[in-house]
Amino acid sequence: MILPDRERIREDVRRALAEDVGGGDLTAALIPAGNQVRAELICRQRAILSGVAWVDEVFRQTDSAIELQWHLSDGDSLQENSLVCTMRGSAASILTAERTGLNFLQTLSGTATHTARYVEAVQGIGVNILDTRKTLPGLRRAQKYAVTCGGGVNHRIGLYDAILIKENHIAAAGSIPAVLEQARRLHPGMPIEIEVENLDELETALRAGARRVLLDNFGLQQLREAVALNQGRARLEASGGVDLQRVRAIAETGVDDISIGALTKDLQAVDFSLLFAD
Repeated sequence: MILPDRERIREDVRRALAEDVGGGDLTAALIPAGNQVRAELICRQRAILSGVAWVDEVFRQTDSAIELQWHLSDGDSLQENSLVCTMRGSAASILTAERTGLNFLQTLSGTATHTARYVEAVQGIGVNILDTRKTLPGLRRAQKYAVTCGGGVNHRIGLYDAILIKENHIAAAGSIPAVLEQARRLHPGMPIEIEVENLDELETALRAGARRVLLDNFGLQQLREAVALNQGRARLEASGGVDLQRVRAIAETGVDDISIGALTKDLQAVDFSLLFAD
């Protein structure tokens, strides 16, 4: 996914600043007007950087006179105590923007870093690590961008840009062939994927012409059997119960994709500090 458009980033930041600053920063108002400082943004751990555009926008909306100089870019690897950015400007304005800017940076870098661990774990196999719709409310495009910074691949963005038929859709429609036919009839040319829970359902989906199939909570042996049964007819995605300990073994079964909700919902924030340097 490419960087979200500027207007979307502006809106993300506008909401975040409204939530934090409200009618004004009462504490920053204690700082003498005209007090100018230089500040350094430091990463305290190994990580993958993501979120530069959101931080830029936070400081722009707070005080456009603040100057930011980035020493690293989104997707770069950070070492412990890496100097990420230097800024100059009003001390009060920098203090007002600090928390909101760091919230974006720690969250998006956390997403990218978590993704990179999974990508590294399956290196050399040729499988894609996919995200899901299990994102923080209001930050889907931001988090999906961060996934790509970590080397992952985006699944559908939302309910509007691809069809993913799950068990309740099948139950409501009556059968796997019926729901696939309905999907193709109503949305010709739209990407269509169907979830199956066992090998019999997989065979039914393949016979009905499925070209992309999600294998829900299959064990390793089931995944191997699914790959053998498929014989290249459809793109196979493993999903459910994936963690760093199992992901390489899952990849080695021969599936094409592995989707992992934890990339965006179970992330650990990266530790950044903003300190006045003089």
